Amino acid sequence: MMSSSRRGARRWCFILPPCLTALLMGGGLCASEQAPPEASPRESRPNVLFILCDDLGYGDLGVLFQNERQESRRHSTPHMDRLAREGRILLRHYCPAPVCAPSRASLMSGQHQGHASIRDNQFDKALPEGPNMASLLQGAGYRTALIGKWGLQGNGESPATWPAYPTKRGFDEFFGYVRHRDGHSHYPAHKTEARGKMELYDGQENVSAQLTGCYTTDLFTARAKKFLAERAAAESSQPFFLLLTYDTPHAALHVPAAPYPEGSGMNGGVQWLGEPGAMINTAAEPIDSFLHPDYRGQEWTDSEKRFATMVRRLDDGVGDLMQTLDDLGLTENTLLVLTSDNGPHNEAYTPGRRYGADRFDSFGPLDGIKRDVYEGGIRVPTIARWPGEVPAGSSSPRISQFHDWLPTLLELGGARAPSGTDGVSMAADLRGDEQSPVGTVYVEYTAGGKTPGYEEFDPRRRGAKRGQMQAIYLDGYKGVRTDIQSHEDPFQIYETLGDPGESHDLAGTSPFFERLNISMRKEVLRIRRPNPSAPRPYDHVPMPSLRPHRESLDEVLTSIEREVLSETRDTSFGHQTHVSIRTTGRYTFHLHAPGGAVFRLHRAIMIDSESQPSEEVRTASVLLEAGQHVVSVDGQALKGRPAFELTWEGPER
Repeated sequence: MMSSSRRGARRWCFILPPCLTALLMGGGLCASEQAPPEASPRESRPNVLFILCDDLGYGDLGVLFQNERQESRRHSTPHMDRLAREGRILLRHYCPAPVCAPSRASLMSGQHQGHASIRDNQFDKALPEGPNMASLLQGAGYRTALIGKWGLQGNGESPATWPAYPTKRGFDEFFGYVRHRDGHSHYPAHKTEARGKMELYDGQENVSAQLTGCYTTDLFTARAKKFLAERAAAESSQPFFLLLTYDTPHAALHVPAAPYPEGSGMNGGVQWLGEPGAMINTAAEPIDSFLHPDYRGQEWTDSEKRFATMVRRLDDGVGDLMQTLDDLGLTENTLLVLTSDNGPHNEAYTPGRRYGADRFDSFGPLDGIKRDVYEGGIRVPTIARWPGEVPAGSSSPRISQFHDWLPTLLELGGARAPSGTDGVSMAADLRGDEQSPVGTVYVEYTAGGKTPGYEEFDPRRRGAKRGQMQAIYLDGYKGVRTDIQSHEDPFQIYETLGDPGESHDLAGTSPFFERLNISMRKEVLRIRRPNPSAPRPYDHVPMPSLRPHRESLDEVLTSIEREVLSETRDTSFGHQTHVSIRTTGRYTFHLHAPGGAVFRLHRAIMIDSESQPSEEVRTASVLLEAGQHVVSVDGQALKGRPAFELTWEGPER
C-alpha cells in the first residue's frame, strides 16, 4: 500500500507484495477476514424458474389479501396460494421503481435506481453491455431463456439492429415481445382497440402472423412448458435459468378465447402445438371472449370480471408449470420464484371500459398503486419455493429488493457476484436463517398525476401530487418523500413491519426521529449518482461527509483479501479507507486498475471498470462536503501488476 499527497492532489495505490501474494495463494487469510462461501457442487446447483408478472398487486394474491375479502368481492388464486404453502413468502420485498422498465432493468443489472442507467419512464432504452443476471448465469454454465415481455432493447427495428436484443444480453433463447408497447395487447396476431401493429419474436423471427387466436398468458405458459420438457429430455447436468415475464394483468383488459384445458402438466393444461394458426391448444376465435365461470354470475362490472379472469388465468398458468416440473422430475432441484414488477394498475386501455385498483383492493392493506412510492406501489407479492432448501409454509419479514436476486442466484449457482452490484444475497434468508444480512432498499422515480383518492387510502395522501419521489430504508425505518422541491424537504418516516399501511408518520415525534430524518437526507446522497437523463432536485448538492475534517486524519486505511480464487488465477481484492478533506467543492478521481475494479465513495459507485478491464485510466467527478468520506476499491489484481492506483484533485488545501 502506498499513499501520498501534495497541494490539491492525492494518490492512493496498492501493490500485492510477492511475500503477501505467496501467502494468500497458499490459502492464508487475515484474521479479520471471513472466507467466501464455497461454490455449490455442480449437481446441487438449482435450476431457476423466475416468474415476473406485470402489475400484479400485493393484494391480488389470495394468501396475502383476497381470501380475507367477502366472497362476492374477491377473486381467487388457488395455485399461487398452494405455492405459498409449499414455499416462503417474502413479506417485504420491493421492486426498484413503481413502473416496469426501471424495475426490469434493476432486476437484470443487480443495481438499484440510484445506479441503474434506465430510470423513470425510459421504456425501450437499451440495457447496457456488461454483466447482468442472464449473462452471469450463462457464464456460470446455465442454459438461459427469456419468455415473455422484454422492453429493454434500445433503438432499432429488428433483432439485428436492436443493440440490447435478449440474445445479445446473455439469453440463449428468446420468445416474446421486444417492445414495451407491444405488451399492452395480449393477442399478437390481431389488431385490437388497445394497439395496432405488434411483433412477437421466436429467436430471430417475427412470428406474430402465425399466432392467430393466441392469448399471451397461455402462449408464454405453453412455450415455458416446451422449454422445461426440452431441458428434461436433454438428460444434461447443465442447470437452466428461465425468466418468464408475463405481460398480464397489465394494460388492455383482454381475456382468453377459450377455457383453460382440463388437467395440467405434461398430460393436460395448455400445450405447445407449433403449427401456424394453431400454435397452442387454446388458440381460438372469437378472441377476447371467455370469462371464468366463477365470475360470470357475479354482480360485477364487465371490467371487474375481465380483471379477475386475467388474474385467474395467470394462476392457472402457475399451477400448470408447477405440475410440469413435477411430471418432469424437476421440482426438487428447481428454485421457483413468483413476483411482480410493480404495484397494481388502474387502467383498461380499451374505449368504454374503466377500471380502478380499488375494485378488488389489489393493493391489499397498503396505500398506493403503480407510480406511487408508498407501499402499495413498490411492495410486490413474492414467493420462493425450493423443496428441501426453502422451508415450506414460511414467511420472512426482512426487507429486500429486486437487485438482491442477482447475488442470490449467483451464490446458489456457485458463481461470484460482480463488485458493482448493490444487492445482498438472500440465500440464507430463503433457507430460513433469521440472522441473514439485510440489504439496501432504495427507490427514486418521477411521475405526473396524483395518488388515487380511494377511500381505503389515508386521507392525507388521497389525490396527493406525485412529482419527484424517493424512498429509503435506514435503521429499520422507511423514509418517503413525494413532490420533492428541494433536498431539504423532510422525509415521512414509517415502521412498516407493524404499520404496513403507513398510517403513523413518526417524523418529528421524538429527537430520535428528528436525527433519523437528517440521516436519511444525507444517506440518499451517499447511495446514488446523478443521471443526466433523469434529473433530480438534489443532484447539485454535495455528498455529505460522515464527520468534520480532522487534522490528524489523512488516510486511515484498512485492507483485506476478500477472495482467493486459485494459484492459476488472479486475485480478487477489497480495500477501504477514510479520507478527510478540508474544502467543500468538486473533486475529480482517476482510477487505474489493469484487472478491473469498482470505486465507491460511501455506497455510491463512482467508477466501474470491472466488467471491461483495460489499461485505460477512468475518471469521475463529484461534489464533496468538507470532512471525512469513505473510499473503497474492489476488483481483480493481475499477477505482477499494481492492483490499482487512485488519484484525485480538487480545491486547494
